[in-house]
Amino acid sequence: MTQVAYRSAAGRWLLLATVLGSALVFLDATVVTVALPAIGADLGARTAGLQWVLSGYMLTLSALILLGGAYGDRYGRRRVFVIGTTWFTAASAACAAAPTVGVLIASRVVQGAGAALVTPGSLALIQTTLRREDRSRAIGAWSALSGVGAAVGPLVGGALVDATSWRAIFLLNVPLGAGVALAALRHVPESRQESDSPLDLAGSLLAVLGLGGLTYAAVEGGDNGLGAPSVLVAGALGAAGVVGFGLRERRAAAPMLPLSIFRVRRFTAANLVTFAVYGALGGVTFLLVVFLQVVLGASALAAGATTLPITAAVLLLSPVMGRLLQSTGPRLPLSVGPALIALGAWLMSRLGSDGSVLEALPSVVVLGVGLGITVTPVTATALGGVEDSRAGTASGVNNAVSRVAQLVAVAVLPPLAGLGGNGLRDPQLLAAGFGTAMAITAGTAAAGSVLAVTTLDA
Repeated sequence: MTQVAYRSAAGRWLLLATVLGSALVFLDATVVTVALPAIGADLGARTAGLQWVLSGYMLTLSALILLGGAYGDRYGRRRVFVIGTTWFTAASAACAAAPTVGVLIASRVVQGAGAALVTPGSLALIQTTLRREDRSRAIGAWSALSGVGAAVGPLVGGALVDATSWRAIFLLNVPLGAGVALAALRHVPESRQESDSPLDLAGSLLAVLGLGGLTYAAVEGGDNGLGAPSVLVAGALGAAGVVGFGLRERRAAAPMLPLSIFRVRRFTAANLVTFAVYGALGGVTFLLVVFLQVVLGASALAAGATTLPITAAVLLLSPVMGRLLQSTGPRLPLSVGPALIALGAWLMSRLGSDGSVLEALPSVVVLGVGLGITVTPVTATALGGVEDSRAGTASGVNNAVSRVAQLVAVAVLPPLAGLGGNGLRDPQLLAAGFGTAMAITAGTAAAGSVLAVTTLDA
């Protein structure tokens, strides 16, 4: 297909559609966190239920995102992007109307499946449609603007929760999703990789089984004990699913996750750093705004506004890093960025129950600067090492890694920090466990910095 220039009208429409589509998915992963106290109070949900409101979405997003990338490569990246956006929009309406926490969780699971079609398509469209010399700059802009969507989520969510209801955060997706789908249909060129090989549906099912079983074991184990029969069965099924997935991908004629892609050292290293960084970020975004509301008594809007420094840092630094990456190489930014994220999380661990929202701001600023330094280099490094024909797969892998990391953080942090039962709604329990949770996230981000130093070329 004919490739377009970044500054052309076609390039601007491409960036607009892909950024808005990605921002919807990213925003929905973060906007819900600020609404968790309101959802818990309205629907009577315990910690496990609130974890599933987040984990249900990330579970199907993580498990199906590779299949979404493969579908886009095969049947048309724009077509799958539009289908996913429409699916996501319909599921958002169902979330807004959910009468019980069980229905809300089920709707979030469906919503995550739609997001799995949107996310890999957005980056793959940029990677295959724009001229090669424009891609780093476009990925920088995509990272900045999509990251803003994620970071501004708690602020938007807080305003909507305080002014109306938690249901409004899902209704917001309906007009935005419809606009993204229409823009992509009218202005984004189609691209695909012709192939007659069958899609790896068995691999997708095994991925869902593996991630679902292990997530259930972690979430319910924190609430009911690791020795509960249902937890043991779920853990065994999850482990079997993970092992089966690895064996399936190794032997399949057309694997959803071709293991040969990990022979590219830079690709593998970038994904290891991605896992560490987004695991830490998932822990912070999950617990910080809840802590500010439940322990410090902040309003939903004030808690959400605390994340604005992250928005500003990602917006300002991501395009700059896109330009600098050509001269610095990936090792320097991917060593410094995660180290700053670790420092920010450690500073958060020092917050006490007698503090204030303002006292949280320095740690948020430090974390935001680290994230702004990291996002573009880690994405561009992961995608830059593979050929264009595998752009959808590479994008899917990198996005799956980041989602799985966040899924793991949401599942394991509450039990590790002693926040099971009603820990997310009890001020004393949350105050006692928050510092431990943030110390764990700091260690995770620091591990990402060490990985960059030891595995990436200068």
